[in-house]
This record gives sequence, structure tokens and C-alpha cells, in this order.
Amino acid sequence: MDSFFILLLLLLTCNSCFTYNLSHCHFPAIFNFGDSNSDTGGLSAVFGQAPPPHGESYFHHPAGRYCDGRLIVDFIAERLGLPYLSAYLDSIGSNFRHGANFATAGSTIRPQNTTLHQSGYSPISLDVQWNEFFDFHRRSQIVRSKGGIYKKILPKAKDFSRALYTFDIGQNDLTAGYFLNMSTSEVKAYVPEVLDQFKNIISYIYGQGGRNFWIHNTGPFGCLAYVLDRIPLSEAEIDNAGCGIQYNEVAQYFNDGLKKLVIKLRKKLPHAAITYVDIYSLKYKLFIQTRNHGFNESLRACCGHGGKYNFNKHIGCGGKIKVKGKEILVGKPCDDPTVWINWDGVHFTQAANQWIFHQIVDGSFSDPPIPLTMACHRQPLQ
Repeated sequence: MDSFFILLLLLLTCNSCFTYNLSHCHFPAIFNFGDSNSDTGGLSAVFGQAPPPHGESYFHHPAGRYCDGRLIVDFIAERLGLPYLSAYLDSIGSNFRHGANFATAGSTIRPQNTTLHQSGYSPISLDVQWNEFFDFHRRSQIVRSKGGIYKKILPKAKDFSRALYTFDIGQNDLTAGYFLNMSTSEVKAYVPEVLDQFKNIISYIYGQGGRNFWIHNTGPFGCLAYVLDRIPLSEAEIDNAGCGIQYNEVAQYFNDGLKKLVIKLRKKLPHAAITYVDIYSLKYKLFIQTRNHGFNESLRACCGHGGKYNFNKHIGCGGKIKVKGKEILVGKPCDDPTVWINWDGVHFTQAANQWIFHQIVDGSFSDPPIPLTMACHRQPLQ
């Protein structure tokens, strides 16, 4: 019996044995795809800069991020010893030597049949981001071959296969349905199509030589002010954290499908190292155990204006109104963003992003349970 239990223990811990026998990876570049959770200037470059006080806590001026400072992707770059990613769409002062960011705020996996003005969703959906990457991959090498400054601002050909490909997208696909007055069952019905399109993009990037994928699942958008304010719920539809139960159930439904898809992709793409990161659990933990993790405010926006959640979809963070011909700032920030989870009703504060990053960097919330710095290693297929 003792031998049996020893064998069982070894089987249960084989993943951790696999992890800690691995060497650290060298990622020369990051190529990021996503929405506002990882946009470092894409939407700002196309539709106008995110206004002050965005960026105030770290950059001390607007920096293309819908946050008071750094995003999770910024902390990933820091840990890997790489500079912050320049947005692919930003032509001012960009340097792509160590990667590029194709994410734009408001992006979805599935293209939307509306304009940014009509719905708030970006026309730069994941398929467009893929097209941008495909073009960048090809043209960057043509231009780099000219030498000079181009060798300093564009990646080497071999860096594309050694790079880390990061993804944080999907939340907007779910909220888009609700904002069109769809029921929960109707939103769930199109999730397989969304995931199928995500699968295609991963496969396309693999076909271009991408091998190392770091994929975040979607967060508990039922805890975000812009959803709770726009679609009020009854007390029975709200959980102990004040979050919308049905919305978070849809997020979990999406995540279950995403995790199953990752397992399939590992078999389909045998040379790929694919890490699935459970961002949902960490973000929800902040909402349900706010003070235990050093925060004072959860659902209310640090930077906003009016209402139960300090959020107004017509006057956002940095928003101004005219009073007797004079502009007055009403979308003001809170005094101390470091103790707030939500920045502007839609996005997390730098403090929350940093807390989340510190939880995921060692692989504790990853499948396989592998640290960021070892994410180039494939998990043995079971």
C-alpha cells in the first residue's frame, strides 16, 4: 500500500516536476493581440489620445493606455527584460525591435457590424490584428535588410519563432451581445463561433512560425461598472461581491470553451507551447476579497462622474462639461488609485494590474503550471 500511495503522489505532482526541471526561456520579443486590457496606444493613435488623467500614476501623462499607469502586458515586458511594447498603429516614436502590440481598445474576436461611434467597439477585430501582424512580419524584414536605423527598430527574422505571443481578448464579444439586448442563452449560442475564429488566428500565427503562446481567459465583466450601470439587475441577480451573476456565468462559459480549445490546439500544433492563464479567478478574487488584498474600493470607478458606481457612459474619465461657456473637468480621478481596483468603470488600476501580474508570473494560475519565464516549453501530451 505504501508503494501505491508513493506512485499516486508522483503522478499528482508530475506537472510540477516537469516545470522545475526546465531552463528559463529567452524571449527576444513580444507580439501582443487583444483589447483595451493590453492596448498600449493602438486606439489612441487612430481615434485620438486617451486624455488625462489616464497615465498619471506612472507615466505622468497620457500614454495610450486606458489606465492610470501600467497594464499587465507592461509588467510582462518588464519581467522579460524587454521595453514596453509600441502600438503597431502608432507611427510616432515607435520602436519594434523587441515586438509590437496589435491590441486596440474595444476590439473583439468576431468582427462587429457597427462603427466605433455607434457601439464603442473597435473595427480592429482580431482578424484585422492578424492581417496587421502578417504584413508586419513580411515587410519588417524587407525594410530591415536596408540596414542603418532599420536594424535598430525592427525585429530579426529569427525573433518571430522565439518570441512570446500574448493574447487578452474576448470580453467585448460577450458584452456586445448584452448591449444589443440579447439574452444570456443567445450570447452563449454564438460563443462557439467566437472561439472557432480565435482558433483560426492561433493556427495562422503558428503557420508564420509562432511557437510560444500565453493566453489569458476573460475576466468577470459582471463586476465592472460599465456593465452594471448600463443593464441594472435585481438583488437576486447580484452576488455577495455586488457582481452580476449571469454575466460572470457567461464569462466562465466562454473560459471553459477556451480551455478546451487550448487542449485541442496543443494536439493540432505539436511544436507550440501554449499556456492558458486563469485571469478570471484572480480578478474575481479581488472583487470578493477586496480588503484582504490591500484595496478599499472594488465596484466604483476611481476616475469617473456620478451615479452609484461613479460612472457615466456619456462623461468618462477625463470628461469635461461646459458651464457658462467654460470647460470644467468632471471626470476626475480619486485621491489614491493604489487602493482602488477599478480605474474608470471599465478597466483596472495599475495597482490591480500589478497585483494580478504578481499572482500569475510564477505559473500558479496557469495550465500547465509554468512560470512566465519558462513558457517556451511544451507540456507533454497526456
